[in-house]
Amino acid sequence: MGTKKKRNLVLRTFAILAIYTGLFYFGGASGHKLLVPVTLFVTFLHEFGHAAATILTGGHVTAIQINPDGSGFTQSAGGSGGIILMGGYIGSAIFGNLLFYVGARVRHLAPLLLRLIGILMVISAFFWFHSMTSTVILLLFAAGIYAITRFTNWEDETLMFFGLASVLYIIQDFNVGPSSDLHKYAAIIGLFPAKVWMYIWLIIVILLTAGTLKLVLTADPK
Repeated sequence: MGTKKKRNLVLRTFAILAIYTGLFYFGGASGHKLLVPVTLFVTFLHEFGHAAATILTGGHVTAIQINPDGSGFTQSAGGSGGIILMGGYIGSAIFGNLLFYVGARVRHLAPLLLRLIGILMVISAFFWFHSMTSTVILLLFAAGIYAITRFTNWEDETLMFFGLASVLYIIQDFNVGPSSDLHKYAAIIGLFPAKVWMYIWLIIVILLTAGTLKLVLTADPK
């Protein structure tokens, strides 16, 4: 990667960090309202992570719910309970890191990946229908994604922002967001109490994110 391009990428990454941190910690009520799309997007990644883990382990998904307050749930049957539970927190972190990496380093795939996300939201809205509220939220997101890919050239910036902001949110939310999943996971897997698994999951996400940032911000190997 050329020095100028690398410097530009570093600046874009730190700009995202500054915007998210500024809104979250110093933006007050207005800042948190502006971050509502990030919160809802993370909820979708979390619930879709459960759904993907369910399908990959032989189960089937019956419903996905996304609530305006950022809560949500996935209803499913079959599959591996432990992997499905990990799919929410760990899976959403994997998705967030992937989005950030593609937006930063594989920019020609950014429009395709954004469209795929929009399609997955439409599928979730109709095939895994649970409430009209959830369906409207997902369809509005899908419409926004379509508008970005159809009328702008912001696909890579969109992926970078939502990918990195999602990962930051996931890390901050480790003590709250996956609490019910952690207790169920500890009951199924055993070995450690939920509190210990919470920190194990957090360490996994931090290491994954650190690896992604290293890949993004260092020069390509020759």
